Amino acid sequence: MSRLVVVSNRVAVPGESRAGGLAVGLLAALKERGGMWFGWSGKTVRGDSGAIHEQNDGNIRFVTLDLNKRDIDAYYNGFANRTLWPLLHFRLDLVDYSRDTRDGYRRVNALFAEKLAPMLREDDTVWIHDYHLIPLGALLRERGIGCKIGFFLHVPMPSADLVQAMPDHSRLFPSLYAYDLIGFQTQRDVDRFRSYVRLFGGGRLLEGDAVEAPGGRRFRTAAFPIGIDTQLIARQARAAASKQAVKDLQGSLRGRQLAIGVDRLDYSKGLPERFLGFERYLDRHPDQRGSLTYLQIAPVSRGDVTEYRQLRNQLEQIAGHINGGHAEPDWTPLRYVNQNFTHATLTGFYRAAAVGLVTPLRDGMNLVAKEYVAAQDPENPGVLVLSLLAGAADEMKEALLVNPHDLDGVADAIATAATLSLPKRIDRWQAMMEHLRNNDINHWRQRYLEALEQSG
Repeated sequence: MSRLVVVSNRVAVPGESRAGGLAVGLLAALKERGGMWFGWSGKTVRGDSGAIHEQNDGNIRFVTLDLNKRDIDAYYNGFANRTLWPLLHFRLDLVDYSRDTRDGYRRVNALFAEKLAPMLREDDTVWIHDYHLIPLGALLRERGIGCKIGFFLHVPMPSADLVQAMPDHSRLFPSLYAYDLIGFQTQRDVDRFRSYVRLFGGGRLLEGDAVEAPGGRRFRTAAFPIGIDTQLIARQARAAASKQAVKDLQGSLRGRQLAIGVDRLDYSKGLPERFLGFERYLDRHPDQRGSLTYLQIAPVSRGDVTEYRQLRNQLEQIAGHINGGHAEPDWTPLRYVNQNFTHATLTGFYRAAAVGLVTPLRDGMNLVAKEYVAAQDPENPGVLVLSLLAGAADEMKEALLVNPHDLDGVADAIATAATLSLPKRIDRWQAMMEHLRNNDINHWRQRYLEALEQSG
């Protein structure tokens, strides 16, 4: 079995508390085969970018690269998060078309390639992750790297006409043709990429999942929906019932049901629409008045970016308006919290919630939806209200699926979820839980790596 080299924007180095679900899956793959994890150190340095740090843990080598403020501002804060992130989430109105950040993004990807190429062996398998590093495979090929290189896009792939609206798209997106396998979250994402190749990317679609680039090079595209560590989350949620934070939350409800949303504070998550959908629920279902409290946890991300500051202000205003119009002396309908909680505590909150609200305007997958289901009590499971525009909706058909823009539909789904009978809740939960057990994070990475080995 060849050595595995994982490349991502950030690296889950030993001792750092960054071990989310993806990190668990990738570390398991690296441990199995031996290998290296390469990426940005997360540090901002003075002087030039490019200093390398290494540490070893068992048969895994962790290699990180320092970047200076100019490079971080252009590559990460700039092009990755102000140009590609909105574009890939179908928000052309928020795309920053700056030429400077585009050059910086390419410069940092070239630096990654320059530092990584000498460390690679002919028989390595290289797995590159996400929108931060789209051109990296092509830059490695330019430096003579001939081994298997795969790419996985964790976020959505937008439709071809949106991609075409980005200046220089014909340089950036066809750089994906250098990979042997491009993985996406859903078949819809695969289809949108293939449409781009056919309409604007100069390539040719072949039988099955194969594509031919303009120069004749062939590669494969396929969907690999990412999973979670299902059993771990179920165990965590059971154990979390004894945590003080979970007991305090349950005590504060005074016998009312809990609806929960947990999202990074980001415009792709549809939080203003969700708040307004909840307000519509309060208006449309007066018979349920006072029976349900909605807790929205939304840790601040990218707080220095204008769009995110504006979003935070907007949510505070809507929350104040809802509570001003509907609260009673002993009941606040909407609790809006910006602080972070440990993952173990969150699973306890999920288990305590009769309704899970996951209604992004666009999401590659959305693992909160899967974690909410995995955290439920099998004897008395809650109900998931899920956006049709999240990748998870393709797999979790037993959720109550909604269009997040349709406020009446969201309102009625909350009302239905809050009153669904126990046998129906158990049936829906069991079907989704079986799928999550069979398609967990380890199944995802094994499927992807097997397909990469067989490509080309």
